[in-house]
Amino acid sequence: MQEIKANGIDSLESALKRCKQLGMRVSSQRQSILELLWHSKEHLSAREIYDRLNQQGKDVGHTSVYQNLEALSQNGIIECLERSQCRLYGNISSPHSHVNCLDTQEIIDVQVELPKELLEQIEALTNIKITEYTINFYGHKKEHLD
Repeated sequence: MQEIKANGIDSLESALKRCKQLGMRVSSQRQSILELLWHSKEHLSAREIYDRLNQQGKDVGHTSVYQNLEALSQNGIIECLERSQCRLYGNISSPHSHVNCLDTQEIIDVQVELPKELLEQIEALTNIKITEYTINFYGHKKEHLD
């Protein structure tokens, strides 16, 4: 069972609060990035974040976007998914797994709860108490398989 909230971050407000708790300055650029990630509910590349913020008329530089994303992800305020072609960033609302569509490259957040017996089996094999987990699923759109 996924029991632990990611650093207690379950909303945009708690993400901003966490920044302040860590002594991070909440600049207008940083706030704009967090707002975009929380409202879009997508996993976006740094380039997509930069483009969307500029389309919204936000005064954010390319380097500033990269630096802020790095700081936010390193401090566990946003999630960073490493992909072969780029890094993708998204909000963290709670521990979750990902379904990766190989046709569209879309990443969908899902809540997955493994059976207690399976977790106990994994713990017995590894001698590690599992406190949280994520699973990555990969597949194709069903209509492409027919």
